[in-house]
Amino acid sequence: MPEQPPRQHPRLRLDDSFASPIRFSLMAALGDDLELDFATLGSILQVSDSALSKAISALEAERYVQVRRGRAGSRPRTWVAGTAEGRHAFQAHLDALRAIVEFGWAPAQSDQSGQPREPDLPGQPDRPGQPGEPGPVVAG
Repeated sequence: MPEQPPRQHPRLRLDDSFASPIRFSLMAALGDDLELDFATLGSILQVSDSALSKAISALEAERYVQVRRGRAGSRPRTWVAGTAEGRHAFQAHLDALRAIVEFGWAPAQSDQSGQPREPDLPGQPDRPGQPGEPGPVVAG
């Protein structure tokens, strides 16, 4: 039986457009078919106007958001909505994040005998016992 090539790590499917926490949060705030005005987005995301403007511009350049300018009464307003392309890209990014978690845990799911085992977590001391058994009690 031919050997299977190693699976591609799902981090390679991440979209760098969402690497910024502000851009990521902006897309999450817009959700499906939601249009929000600039001031509301700034309030939700708790960012400065400058930071929000840069995030919107970056996502607009990728065609992930659509910006509409107009007036509400006598005041100028800017509204932002996710595009179908942007929603699709954001969902693919979320799927890649989930796959990273699953990929990381998959090798730790069984030991050499095929029995399930707990993964070794960084910074976690070796614990005696079997999965599901409490470790040593440490007085603090």
